[in-house]
Amino acid sequence: MAGYTAPTRSIRDSLVDAERRLANANVPTPRVDAELLLAFVMDRPRGRLFMSDPIADDDRIRFESLVARRASRIPLQHLIGEAPFRHLVLAVGPGVFVPRPETETVAEYAIRALKDLAGADERVVIDLCTGSGAIAIAIATEVPDTNVYAVEVDEVATSWAARNVATYADRISAARSVLTLHQADATTVHDGVLAHLRGCVDLIVTNPPYIPDKAVPRDPEVREHDPALALFGGPDGLDIVRAIAVSATALLRSGGLLVVEHSDEQGEGAGASGVPYVLREAGFLDVKDHKDLSGRDRITTARRV
Repeated sequence: MAGYTAPTRSIRDSLVDAERRLANANVPTPRVDAELLLAFVMDRPRGRLFMSDPIADDDRIRFESLVARRASRIPLQHLIGEAPFRHLVLAVGPGVFVPRPETETVAEYAIRALKDLAGADERVVIDLCTGSGAIAIAIATEVPDTNVYAVEVDEVATSWAARNVATYADRISAARSVLTLHQADATTVHDGVLAHLRGCVDLIVTNPPYIPDKAVPRDPEVREHDPALALFGGPDGLDIVRAIAVSATALLRSGGLLVVEHSDEQGEGAGASGVPYVLREAGFLDVKDHKDLSGRDRITTARRV
């Protein structure tokens, strides 16, 4: 009809439609993802998406394109270019492992242990397999007077970490901390770039590759988009953990703490197939398994003799 103008859609209408499409694609959190994508398109906080407001045609078209890509199970974080982690917002994208909420609990254990170090003028910390730099930056900004070394073997992931370290450089400096990033193999750093720290490190934390080589990750976001180098850890998933245990033995001071993230099938109940067993075999004491926020065994801590 001549002169007919299609009615402008409201934010509510667009979100309802997007949520339905994402739910049909089995996206785990369709409403949240739809709101975050629209907030990204409209360049406003998620909490300021007023449902009765109209959405401009250009924004609607861009939003629908992003929803279609999310429905194909491209990670939300790749679409908006960032991932939250504790008090940080980290730049992420193809080629780097997207930090998950479970790893925030790993960082929490490390941070609490460092804050409990009485009388330490400067704490020395190593984050092995740093990926985006999430744990290292969280420690450097939350624990004052900390000397943090972040290690990542992959060149692309290291570039993402470097970008995030630069973003938070002022906050790291304000905490009187220092963060040094190395592109290196976490399993050999004790004889390489970090050899000068042998026997001097207070804490080592790591979220290593721990998926068995023949296992198929359940989520398409992980299976198709996270880098394989950050996922797979040998036939039983523990090859990198075993090698890191050797590095940690050389680098940690007596009484120094090792904090390791693992799958919920690699905890104390796994026996010889679990991380606690591996660390005891490597000579660590005070080995304890801990639960994540969902109550699953996901973190092992251990002390060097």
